[in-house]
Amino acid sequence: MPETTKEIFVFLLSFGVYIFSFLINSQTRWGTFNSRSSSRFFTVRAVQESEGPRRLVDIIRIIPEVSRNYFRRPSRRALFGGISLLGGFYVAQTISLSFGALGVNDVIAAVLCVLITEYVTRFYYSRPKVTFPLALLNNFKMGFTYGLFIDAFKLAS
Repeated sequence: MPETTKEIFVFLLSFGVYIFSFLINSQTRWGTFNSRSSSRFFTVRAVQESEGPRRLVDIIRIIPEVSRNYFRRPSRRALFGGISLLGGFYVAQTISLSFGALGVNDVIAAVLCVLITEYVTRFYYSRPKVTFPLALLNNFKMGFTYGLFIDAFKLAS
């Protein structure tokens, strides 16, 4: 492997470990990641507590805390809210295009879309407290409904 390719590989590997260590808090059970950089290479040393080997269950238990910390910033919440809105719009356009082009089971697809939309609405408004995943689901539903309305206007013209 040429020297420049090796340096690029080492840089990408070290950058990935840096981002991973930034996401995992040093106070969690999973351990801390310490890094030292030299002039040419980036050395990573993983330090674990003396609780034994890590299991997949430990990693899965950390995911809610890491995601909660990640979504504390309002800009990230707004970004993912917009992504879910546009995702619902995309799914509505895809469903409308695929069932409309085939000309088969249009009524069944429309009934399923209405049922799913109504169920999400009932689920959202029956909760006493709106959580972030629930708000994302409602944003997806709004984008889905908007996409179906836009497609209906396209068909009417």
